[in-house]
Order: sequence, then C-alpha cells, then structure tokens
Amino acid sequence: MFLHDWIGLVAGTLTTVAFIPQVIKIWRSKKADDISVSMFLIFTVGVALWMIYGIQIASLPVMLANAVTMMLALVILILKYRYRK
Repeated sequence: MFLHDWIGLVAGTLTTVAFIPQVIKIWRSKKADDISVSMFLIFTVGVALWMIYGIQIASLPVMLANAVTMMLALVILILKYRYRK
C-alpha cells in the first residue's frame, strides 16, 4: 500500500468513527429531536455518491470509509424515525 492509501484509510476511519457517539447518544436517550432529517438525507446521498466514485476509481479507502459512514447515517435516520414523537 502507498502512503496516500494509508492517509486515506486514517482520514476515512476518523471521519467515520465521528458518527458513533451520535448513534450511541440517540440509542441511549431514545431521543433524536435535534437531528435534521433533511441534512442526513442529503448527507447520505452524498456519501453514497462518494462510495460509487470510490468504486469507479478502485480506491479502497474511499469505498470503505463511505460504505461504513453511509450505514451509520442510515442508522441515525432509522433511529430518528423510530424515536419520533
């Protein structure tokens, strides 16, 4: 692996892991009132497009980071729907 691949993997890991505290907070509190559905929908579509881009250029860091980020964003959207008032 090249240095740029390692930098991409570390960057992707950090930006993806950043969503985990939000998922945990929503899961524990059973509240997602402050989560913007429109922001997360737009974000999820953007992440899906980044993942497609990663597949097209055969970039493992781009594919992995965006696949996991998309799953976490979808979990947040599902929890937002599940815990709505």
